Amino acid sequence: MTSPPASASPAHVAPPAPRSRTAPLPPWVAPLAGVTVAVAAYLVFRGTALLPHDDDAAQFGAVNDVRDWVDANRNESPIFLFFVNYVRLSVGGLYDAFNLVLHGLGWAGVVGSAGALGWLAGGWRIALVAVLGSGSLGVLGLWEAGVDTLALVLAAVLLSLLVGLPLGVWAGRSVRLRRLLTPVLDVMQIMPTFAYLSPMVLFFQIGNASATIATMIYAIPPAIRITALAIEQVPATPVEASTALGATRWQTLRKVHIPLARATIGLAVNQTVMMALSMVVIAALIAAPGLGSDIIRGLSRANVGIMLPAGIAIVAMAVVLDRITMAAAARGPAPAGSFSSRLRPAVTSVILLVTGVAAWLLPAEFPQEWVLRFAEPVNEAVNWAKFSWYGVTEAVRNAATETFLNPLQTVLTTAPWWLVAAVVLAVAWRTGGPRPAVTAVGCLLATALLGLWQHTMETLTTVLVGVVLALAVGLVSGIAAARSPRFASVQRPLLDAAQTMPAFVYLLPALALFGATRFTAIFASVIYAVPPVVRLVEDGIRNVSPVVVEAARSSGSTDRQLLWKVQLPMARRAILLAANQGIVMTLAMVVVGGLVGAGGLGYDVVSGFSQRTDFGMGFTAGVATVLLGIMLDRITQGADGRPSPRKKRFA
Repeated sequence: MTSPPASASPAHVAPPAPRSRTAPLPPWVAPLAGVTVAVAAYLVFRGTALLPHDDDAAQFGAVNDVRDWVDANRNESPIFLFFVNYVRLSVGGLYDAFNLVLHGLGWAGVVGSAGALGWLAGGWRIALVAVLGSGSLGVLGLWEAGVDTLALVLAAVLLSLLVGLPLGVWAGRSVRLRRLLTPVLDVMQIMPTFAYLSPMVLFFQIGNASATIATMIYAIPPAIRITALAIEQVPATPVEASTALGATRWQTLRKVHIPLARATIGLAVNQTVMMALSMVVIAALIAAPGLGSDIIRGLSRANVGIMLPAGIAIVAMAVVLDRITMAAAARGPAPAGSFSSRLRPAVTSVILLVTGVAAWLLPAEFPQEWVLRFAEPVNEAVNWAKFSWYGVTEAVRNAATETFLNPLQTVLTTAPWWLVAAVVLAVAWRTGGPRPAVTAVGCLLATALLGLWQHTMETLTTVLVGVVLALAVGLVSGIAAARSPRFASVQRPLLDAAQTMPAFVYLLPALALFGATRFTAIFASVIYAVPPVVRLVEDGIRNVSPVVVEAARSSGSTDRQLLWKVQLPMARRAILLAANQGIVMTLAMVVVGGLVGAGGLGYDVVSGFSQRTDFGMGFTAGVATVLLGIMLDRITQGADGRPSPRKKRFA
């Protein structure tokens, strides 16, 4: 009998070394540690390494020198003689042509033509909206200004579509071009409207041409993006069938791509028109004619009676243009030989014939006896509201100012610049990773190099407070709409109307209630930013998989648990996108709020347009506004692309 080998005995097998297990830290430990370090650093270094504002900074003087050189060489340099001046004259001539035609048609011709376009686009309902909307310009006593605004919109939209649609088609068929255009369009869409004006003034001087070009550049991104999306989304099957039948690329584009993408391209035209309409009002700051000048005049005097008719006229014009373009995009071509295909052009011809006769017989000026003048009653109502609600509005304004605005602004303006930069770097790194972090902190430090650190911090204060309020209102309303179809049906038309209005219109109720203060800009920015936040939150919650919702309910989850544990975490990307859009729109409105006492970069931009000596400061403030927008956009966009903790846990 032999004994088993020692090596095979279980008594001699070495037990596995115990694996050291360290419990992972809770996810809130690192942010809490970062906040603690930042607070401690602020308390220790508060008041040091500050970058106070200087109206006579060398950067502003350098821009003034560039402007002086441009003014001195405008008629001598070949760049201006053979390019810039020709562009200015051509664009100005295009605006003059539209203006001449519209004024030549007279009020009867314009109203009748709008009705004909409405009938052609969507039938009698759209025609009635077009007639009433265009006629309201005269009833409000703003016929001349309204026609000037319409001419500016048409000139800018025509130029935007001439450039944007071909580029969009090309980008839809070329991945390389789309990748090249995407970052440029991203920057253009997050730039506040004010930022477009300064370069235009520098090269094209103030007036119609610079306003038209600024409006064209502002309105062109949706034309490119949506057209590219429309071409890209054309199904591959008809394209392959066309190619298999021997069609050339041009024939495939003309016979397959464009007809199938027609409805979405119509949406691109609609968005281009709406963007142009919102910009032409702001372009009044560089002497653009039209309704914007009345609003600027009313804002400078805090006179709601002057602004309200112009605001209503802009909303009426926006509704008419929106309904006509949307109806044209949604309505397909009538079948050949059908009654509808014969009726539509016949009725349009009759309307145009009657319009021509009326325009020939009636005077071009709108009848003054039809004009409603209500500036004085409006001012009396505003004064009554101010005195009657003074206690409430004063309490709300003071509470927001003392609770949020002043403490936050004190922290941001007394913190060392390097501490603010470190916090931005840490937040952007955590939300998006190294690349967005470097971009965000680079943009922030660039504002310091421009000599506008303090005013950037003041603007950042108002933006942060506005975004917090807009997100709070938007989240509550979006959740309520997602959980209650009845509430959503009541809220939807209000959101549609709010998203049709140009940004300036939101300043009217804010100025009437709170006067010219920083809180006025914040209040207006909240109203302006809430509609897209509500829509995105509602869509995000509604799009949560019904299977997951049913599973949660089957497990006994209450409505509250379903919302907090399932719907909100799974709608995270939509909510972060809502935060991104809220920040961009709040920044745009806060900068516009420089006209009503918001201060910061917006006031610098306005001052640069109104006073020649401050041009350099206004120009650099426009650049700083863009940098601030990019910084905030990169932080929130990075958060949008970052996987959620829940996904990481189950990955």
